[in-house]
Amino acid sequence: MKTEIFEKAITQRQRIKFLYNLNSIEVEPYYLSKNKNGNKVIYGRVNSSNEIKMFEFNKIFNIKILFNTKFSPIIPILN
Repeated sequence: MKTEIFEKAITQRQRIKFLYNLNSIEVEPYYLSKNKNGNKVIYGRVNSSNEIKMFEFNKIFNIKILFNTKFSPIIPILN
């Protein structure tokens, strides 16, 4: 389910908001991958910063797509 939500947000270039380690995070999602341990992760730019961060799926809860906010990526997004 998380994968489908993230894929939709990435394709439609919509920001997402979720809880990560009990902190509320707003992200411009860029791409899905697996880390060196084989766990699913999502990479994205945190709210108005220039830093791309990795977030592990197993620490993400309460995902919401922010339908009224679109973004232009600072790195190319491959479809």
